[in-house]
Amino acid sequence: MKLDTPVPGGPCWAELGTTDLAAAQRFYAELFGWRCETDPRQEAGGYTVAHLRDAAVAALSPLYQEAQPVAWTVSFAVSDADVSARMIEEAGGKVLVGPMDVFDMGRYVVALDPGGAAFQLWQARTFQGAGLFNAPGSLGWVELLTRDPARAEAFYTTIFGWTVATTEHYTQWGVGGADFGGMITMDDKFPHEVPPHWLPYFAVEDVDATTARATGAGGAALMEPTSVPDGPRIAVLRDPQGAVFGVYRAEEES
Repeated sequence: MKLDTPVPGGPCWAELGTTDLAAAQRFYAELFGWRCETDPRQEAGGYTVAHLRDAAVAALSPLYQEAQPVAWTVSFAVSDADVSARMIEEAGGKVLVGPMDVFDMGRYVVALDPGGAAFQLWQARTFQGAGLFNAPGSLGWVELLTRDPARAEAFYTTIFGWTVATTEHYTQWGVGGADFGGMITMDDKFPHEVPPHWLPYFAVEDVDATTARATGAGGAALMEPTSVPDGPRIAVLRDPQGAVFGVYRAEEES
């Protein structure tokens, strides 16, 4: 992505909800070299931050609600979570959690867009979000998979003011023209039971080697390493607990 720091409207964090926090820590440490630190405070509920060197890059946590799926969720930075939450409801989305304070770190919201894809808002205070983007092991692209792209475009441009660049096969999102993600239409190739969702992509040095490590550690390749025409080499993987994420060769994002 062209963004390298959290900016209002842009992705600022990726968070995994999982059924086996210890196993997830081992898997992603093997895959990306993450060093994980669990918040010791009881009220933090096992929330764990992954680091590369001194930079926080993502989070892993237990599932906090019975209906919560095992999945990665993308957070977008906002200047006022309360105002943005009201805008979500007015634009046809649904607020599931919040707005709520997280200690002195910030204020967050969990929401669904009109198509049912979950995402989060983050109003930073002492914690801005990821301290590293686009480098191997860090977040580098986010992609919305939806069955109603026209409605999704209207919704997200209303909420965040994103710029939109569309080609024959792909739509890219941007903040002030700086692209950070894209959108894919879920057609008949996607099983009906797969809901619309946001898919984070993490940068890696070697997509093929990362895919081999993932499958060797109990994960699966949902899309084998593929070179996108005029784009990066990518793969879509699933961790052993069932969470789906993408990887791409660093410095080759669209």
